Amino acid sequence: MSTADRPRSLAEALRARDEASLAALLRSRPDLITPVPTDLTQLATRAGTRASVLRALERLDRFALQTAEALAVAADPATYEELLRLMAGDGGDAAVSAALPHALGTLREQALVWGGDDRLRLVRTAREVLAPTPQHPSPTGLGPTVQEATAGMSPGRVQEIVTAAGLPSTHDPVSAAAALTALFTDRKRMAVLLDGASEESREVLDRLVWGPPYGQVTADPAPRLRWLLDRGLLLPTAPGTVVLPREVALHLREGRAHRTTEAVPPPVEPAATHAPQIVDATAAGQAYTALATVEELLKDWDEGGPSVLRAGGLSVRDLKRTAVALDVPEPVAAFWVELAYAAGLLASDGEADERYAATPAYDEWLEQPPAERWARLAEAWLTATRTPGLVGGRDAKDRALSALGPGLDRSAAPEVRHRALSLLATLPEGAAPDPGSVLARLRWERPLRGPQQDDDLRSRLARWTLSEAEQLGVTGRGALSVQGRALLGAPAPVPAPSAESRAPSGPGDKLPAHHHHRPHTPLLPLSPPEQAVASASAARLLAPLLPEPLDHVLLQADLTAVAPGPLERPLADMLGVLADVESKGGATVYRFTPASVRRALDAGRSASDLHAFLVAHARTPVPQPLAYLIDDVARRHGHLRVGAASAYVRCDDDALLNEILADKRAAALRLRRLAPTVVATQADPATLLEGLRAMGFAPAAESAEGDVLITRALAHRTPPRTAPEPVPDGPPTPDATLLSAAIRAIRAGDLAATAPRKPAGVPAGGGDLPRTSSAETLATMQAAVLTGEALWIGYVNAEGSASQRVIAPIRVEGGFVTAYDHTADEVRTYPLHRVTGVAELADD
Repeated sequence: MSTADRPRSLAEALRARDEASLAALLRSRPDLITPVPTDLTQLATRAGTRASVLRALERLDRFALQTAEALAVAADPATYEELLRLMAGDGGDAAVSAALPHALGTLREQALVWGGDDRLRLVRTAREVLAPTPQHPSPTGLGPTVQEATAGMSPGRVQEIVTAAGLPSTHDPVSAAAALTALFTDRKRMAVLLDGASEESREVLDRLVWGPPYGQVTADPAPRLRWLLDRGLLLPTAPGTVVLPREVALHLREGRAHRTTEAVPPPVEPAATHAPQIVDATAAGQAYTALATVEELLKDWDEGGPSVLRAGGLSVRDLKRTAVALDVPEPVAAFWVELAYAAGLLASDGEADERYAATPAYDEWLEQPPAERWARLAEAWLTATRTPGLVGGRDAKDRALSALGPGLDRSAAPEVRHRALSLLATLPEGAAPDPGSVLARLRWERPLRGPQQDDDLRSRLARWTLSEAEQLGVTGRGALSVQGRALLGAPAPVPAPSAESRAPSGPGDKLPAHHHHRPHTPLLPLSPPEQAVASASAARLLAPLLPEPLDHVLLQADLTAVAPGPLERPLADMLGVLADVESKGGATVYRFTPASVRRALDAGRSASDLHAFLVAHARTPVPQPLAYLIDDVARRHGHLRVGAASAYVRCDDDALLNEILADKRAAALRLRRLAPTVVATQADPATLLEGLRAMGFAPAAESAEGDVLITRALAHRTPPRTAPEPVPDGPPTPDATLLSAAIRAIRAGDLAATAPRKPAGVPAGGGDLPRTSSAETLATMQAAVLTGEALWIGYVNAEGSASQRVIAPIRVEGGFVTAYDHTADEVRTYPLHRVTGVAELADD
């Protein structure tokens, strides 16, 4: 690139880019087009703002970030050779040499670096963020340059250092600092100088060489420190503080800016391999358990779930009760509750006594095939920003984070989930990863600037992802299942290594090393339409793996029924009313009790209905104890009738009423006899019913007309609710249509701002709107219509906002000009009275 062609600013570098390069920039940094800049100068200014630069730096991988850090401590501008030396050291590094062009290309694409290879410039804001200061040492551990460290020193002291270092004295501090810099960057002369250092002095340098470069000294330094201070190998920066100059540190480091340069991402190591069929079967079993758990959770809340806390969310007590009901630990219960909420199956009812309940969407969800129900849960989990793993922790204001409450959204969660599962997709089919290698890879792809922490948010999100994916059935035995791959939109899995290429198979087999470094293309998060297609594909692959619902149970003489698998919905619903679930697992055990049989009778079933139901769905004969239990409860059911007096008890058998009145347990009900067959109380009917049932009777409620009330379990539902919207991690990535329109608008605006102009009338000062009289404006417009020339105009809209535009007038009439607006890339009509002035574009 010739001197004349070199860009002098980031704006000029952007102006030289083609459409594809600009699109790549705006796609990688979508905050730059929110809103769309008016021209490339504004785009460059926005790309250099601190917030945008920090956001871009946080999205670099470790090697690209190390490259930016090296440029921050390099000369400005730097050559590619200087950058390579900082990254690879004097001895060179083949991996760094191979990876550096791509890392530099990434920095250029994201407008963090501009200029040719002979003049690489890191944008000023990035240099300020990454450059070392006493308050914020550089990530490289390097200190200031000799020129920077000696800027505040007295000229006499600088000359003393020059003389002690064996250099001739100079006329001014600037040339003295330049002489020291030349000495410290000369490998041979520095080696000679350091040969004269004592062992103790070399130990001081070794402690500071990799950072932090600052140290403390007393007013009377020890001889080992005095020797270093006299020769400028340590320079004072403040009273009692010295620093190791950058040039000295680089010599001691053999030219490296970083102790360890991580040019190659750490591989995802397989921990074990399993047969793909076992992985898929295990994941399908977990998927079925997930469906059953969500159904059980919301069925328990059919009549209204726990109350909503004043600050929102579930109380700790309600979460514990839910965990006991689901027979899972509290963190797992929080996951299922949050999953149902993210899928839109659960919400608050919004009533005065606000409670959680299932939404109408839950009933629609129940009618779908099992595989489609699972796909909806999995898609909601993959894209949700709510993070159940945070439940039980504290927020920044030390407030407890509760399930379904505020403060659980983490915008990075969907990206981490998708990326963690994508790493699993790079392994051979059936291979389960080592979790530590997954975390190491994610930390390389999105490193934290500053000291690394093992328990940062992204690492915790990744650990939660691996655990939740197993519970949901996306993975099985730690390996990605076939439906999990489809959910990500991943290509067909890589075949597992053959028997000749690895050791004998087994659950703990290690895969050979050549599988660890297999190149792959990272999977990108899918758009909502693409994700819907992927979820449908996952459902199709899962459907054949799920167990077929059964239409029968096995009755046993101990008043239990065993369901050896999932039951058809009508059978499961009826059995859930007639019996209580005693245990769950591969087979579900139901127990028949007087209370459960009475519950079925209250729901409108007769004894004959219950006998017929059992005969129709039992593969074994109905045991005699069960038949006796049904008949006995049915015989006593409804013999007593409870109505509203506040409440009364009616019975044709006055002896039975005498028994109730004589029972001491009835004292709390405060019953009094109104007639031989009627007893009344001030308690409400529901309390009276519960009290009599607690005494061992089987009363039935009756209506005002004297008919028995059938108490079917009418499920409580919230009004229609939508699933919670994910909290975006900044502006969304623009699609192709938006990118194309934005680039056209920026180019047109740049043309209007940079086109050469020859003023018509009063010349406009640089950057000002052109100013011409109304007559001059009209005459110039009419002439442009005849000649077809483009004009530069100043325009003030109805809101008073002023702008510059390049237009090609088509027609002037009625006080309006119709023209093709190059800035907006469309034909527009402008009132002439709002045009402040007009100027012709220069011929060149």
